[in-house]
Amino acid sequence: MNNLRWSKAPYYLLLPVMAALLAGCGKKPVAEPPVRAVRTLVLAETGGVLEREFAAEIRARTESRLGFRVGGKVNRRLVELGQSVTRGQVLAQLDPKDLQLGQEAARAGLAAAEAQAAQAAANFKRFVELKAQGFISAAELERHDTMNKAAQASLRQARAQAGVQGNQASYAALTADAPGVITGVDLEPGMVVGAGMPVLTLAHDGPRDAVFSVPEDMGATVRGLIGKPGALKARRWGSQDWLPVTVREVAAAADPLTRTYLVKADVGRAGFELGQTATVVLNAPVRVAGGVRVPLNALAEREGKSVLWVLDGKAMTVTPVPVTTSDITGNVILISKGIQPGQEIVTAGVHVLTPGQKVRRYQASSAGARPASSPASASTPTSGVAS
Repeated sequence: MNNLRWSKAPYYLLLPVMAALLAGCGKKPVAEPPVRAVRTLVLAETGGVLEREFAAEIRARTESRLGFRVGGKVNRRLVELGQSVTRGQVLAQLDPKDLQLGQEAARAGLAAAEAQAAQAAANFKRFVELKAQGFISAAELERHDTMNKAAQASLRQARAQAGVQGNQASYAALTADAPGVITGVDLEPGMVVGAGMPVLTLAHDGPRDAVFSVPEDMGATVRGLIGKPGALKARRWGSQDWLPVTVREVAAAADPLTRTYLVKADVGRAGFELGQTATVVLNAPVRVAGGVRVPLNALAEREGKSVLWVLDGKAMTVTPVPVTTSDITGNVILISKGIQPGQEIVTAGVHVLTPGQKVRRYQASSAGARPASSPASASTPTSGVAS
């Protein structure tokens, strides 16, 4: 018996070690979710301002579609796409043979008319003298007077026709009427073109416009900004430098296909290149009855329902709130139920949030970016006001 009891003693000594090992194999404590940075927006009851961005193209203020004033076969094209030209520079040339023949025919007709007019004038002078001597009647003199006037009219007509033919001969050369850049080429040597057919596009040097389209619901808003300096701001693609621009023109009617209004904003000579892509920002007032308008990217889906993430400014935590959505206009959606004015919602980063998660307002690190603000400041771009 004593031998058996001593043989079990080592097992009793191993029990504390085994218990410690089993305790070490338990579940590790769950790490808290990271504190994420989010952009927010404070909702207001009476309306506010919502920032809208549009993609624009830089175009010349004046673009001319050039064509020959006469028809014919193209002999030469002297410019290439993107080439800079000066006023009066020859851009393309037609075969001038037929035009030159027409000019020579007009000159010959002019010479004949000059001879006939001179003969008629001399005859009339002689018949005036004969009438004074009583050798012819007054009726005969009037007949020769009429013939003289007809000859003089024919002379003027021949001179005009000779001038037209001379001009048409010069129209065989297509010249630039202003300095600029060739932005479109639609002809090649050997083509037969008609009079007035556009064959080249010339973008004139000078002020440039940022051309973009806005949805129908913003037509009246943008039209009210015409002529107001700095009502919009624009930046070149790939740049962080914003420049103030002025709305110069808004289309009177919406495009029948896209249902958008074409807008032209004056960017002056601020270093924008022709054809360059730009971003235009407009702070649009938003006022609507019976709901609240929020950016479309603020809406998320959770458990088959549309939700907005509401920020508790004191605890700095977020909570998903189910909402009822209505119509969508551009990148703005109307929320008819579920959200109240004065609440602060998350507009960026909603796809990584969890209920009760700690967050912080986004603070821009670069000089060109715009920092977020607290709910009390509803006029900044990142923590703006909408309704």
